[in-house]
Amino acid sequence: QVQLVESGGGLVQPGGSLRLSCAASGSIFRYTTMSWYRQAPGKQRELVAAITSGGTTNYADSVKGRATISRDNAKKTCYLQMNSLKPEDAAIYYCNSRLNANDYWGQGTQVTVSS
Repeated sequence: QVQLVESGGGLVQPGGSLRLSCAASGSIFRYTTMSWYRQAPGKQRELVAAITSGGTTNYADSVKGRATISRDNAKKTCYLQMNSLKPEDAAIYYCNSRLNANDYWGQGTQVTVSS
């Protein structure tokens, strides 16, 4: 069983930056694909960024050039650095851990972008 705990959300002004963290429990972290999703009110949950166990990353077009996903296997933590934040980035951000057929989610952290 894997538990994921996100942190780092909050209120940020447009153009600002945030670093989200996702701390994982368990012993399989280094083998998992870690992803960040987000869901804004009235919208479907969407993939923001993902990083495989080997370090390959991919990003949604909407955040390319503004987001960086990374992982620290020793700390069992995944990060999402978001820069040049826009109002449309406001959402609840969820961490996801996936290994084969096993899929785990965190409880989410709220990101609000407003002046």
